[in-house]
Amino acid sequence: MSLLVVGLSHRSAPVSVLERASLSTGAQLKLLQDTVAAEPAAEAAVLATCNRIELYADVDKFHAGVAELSTLLAQHSGVGLEELTPYLYVHYEDRAVHHLFSVACGLDSMVVGEGQILGQIKDSLARAQDLHTAGRLLNDLFQQALRVGKRAHSETGIDRAGQSLVTFGLEQLSAGAEVQQWARGKRALVIGAGSMSSLAAATLARAGVAEIVVANRTFERAERLAEILSEGDDTDVLARAVPMDSVPGELTRADVAVSCTGATGLVLTADAVVASVEGRTGAPAVEDAAVADTAVRETAVREAGETPLPGAGSAADENCPLDLSSVSSVPSGFSVMGEAAVAGMDAATLEQHGAWAAGGTAVDRTRETGRSGPEADSEL
Repeated sequence: MSLLVVGLSHRSAPVSVLERASLSTGAQLKLLQDTVAAEPAAEAAVLATCNRIELYADVDKFHAGVAELSTLLAQHSGVGLEELTPYLYVHYEDRAVHHLFSVACGLDSMVVGEGQILGQIKDSLARAQDLHTAGRLLNDLFQQALRVGKRAHSETGIDRAGQSLVTFGLEQLSAGAEVQQWARGKRALVIGAGSMSSLAAATLARAGVAEIVVANRTFERAERLAEILSEGDDTDVLARAVPMDSVPGELTRADVAVSCTGATGLVLTADAVVASVEGRTGAPAVEDAAVADTAVRETAVREAGETPLPGAGSAADENCPLDLSSVSSVPSGFSVMGEAAVAGMDAATLEQHGAWAAGGTAVDRTRETGRSGPEADSEL
């Protein structure tokens, strides 16, 4: 038996599909029951949030498992299989383990490092335990994911990953005063709706700004981020979405603007800032005040070494609806060492669990070498 996850998230599907595919609690329970009743699956758990729907299962056949889990997701979500299939992703064995660990750490969230996902993973495990659909594999996997996520938040500061530049900018604007005092009643413009701009927006909301306007080329992604900000439990910020062509007008009303996109060129130029200042004050901008410094960074971490998906050649024989040749080319996320470096986890722990989940024998590095911690990790 092997671990398999089939799902869709904000990274693979548009908001319109995610909203239609959302599962009520009752639908999740029925999906769990139907999954373990299916021939390829012995265990099952569903992780369903506003930004993802993932079905985890212990299966004895890869292609048959993908076919069955995909079909079940379509049936219970109400979205046709043909429409849903292009947005589904597949992770298998150690890649499935690494994926859930990344999700638990907040690395795969729309707002990087957010901690709400830990509660959602815990609820997912509890539902599977109540229905007795979680056996040894999924119980161990989800409990380990919760431990990994908690350690990532407590030991690495992952929830502060993108705050430094925004925090520094707010401190400069407040000119030595309390940031919260300066931010009170202010309007902020955030250009972009990806993970880093989402984190920037969350930082602005926690700082106490009154309103956040989100502009993005894909308007529905801006809407989703604005919705998440408005529904946050720890702030009372007013958030709304606007199309990109509204940026010039919004700049004239904004007290602070953050541009964080994947564009290769400048999105917010010095000329645009000068024009917004003149539009706001009705007077020419002072030359010194028109100096703008925009930096765009794009980081991609793709490490090899994970177990490849089984070949696509036999997929047709198993009635598998996914094009596995394209699925296998999707970046698989973090390797054991890459995930450990980002989340600050013990690489030996991840390696042991990945080997166990894949049906191998876990190696106790501490017992084998007589050492633990960084010294043992460096030998992996």
